[in-house]
Amino acid sequence: MFKLIYGVFAMTLMFNSATASELKPQELPRPILTGGKPLMEAIAFRKSDRTFSKKDIDSQTLSEILWSAWGISHDGKRTIPTSMNKQDLKVYVFKSDGVWLYNAANNSLEPIINNDKRNLFATQDFVKSAPLTLLYTGTDSQNSPLHAGSAYQNVGLYCASKGLNNVVRGYFDRELIEQSLNLATEEKAIISQTIGWK
Repeated sequence: MFKLIYGVFAMTLMFNSATASELKPQELPRPILTGGKPLMEAIAFRKSDRTFSKKDIDSQTLSEILWSAWGISHDGKRTIPTSMNKQDLKVYVFKSDGVWLYNAANNSLEPIINNDKRNLFATQDFVKSAPLTLLYTGTDSQNSPLHAGSAYQNVGLYCASKGLNNVVRGYFDRELIEQSLNLATEEKAIISQTIGWK
């Protein structure tokens, strides 16, 4: 029975990989780096909120969310501090059209799975219909969680400035998600962040 279940799961992964490889990367608009609330106001307005509209996140806003999390700001540096410049963090984007990996160098989304996998985070019902969930992963057990914390704090401040709701969540099945994304053994799911309009 176990072999049968494992075989079905492996075939599902192979199907996802094959179909995702047929998709093309999605270029994102250049992030707009001006405007928004002043920093102190954004800090004051930053909060966790678990209520989301089903309205999609437009590509311009998505670009700015991802740039805030893990973009390249200057001289090859990231928008967050990293220990000894270890740039091992990855940001996966879960939307209704599938799962994507953020490519900061090209400011694009690389296809991973071509169908909706937001239900992988649905240990709480509100996540199923929220338009966007980010998954932060890394390979450094000591420093990657620190990098993820910096990334989701940047995103939280951006959301406060833009008028978006967000909540950081660790309540999900990490092993299931790692298997579903076919992550390398050393790459671990750290934490997620669900985002949507009020």
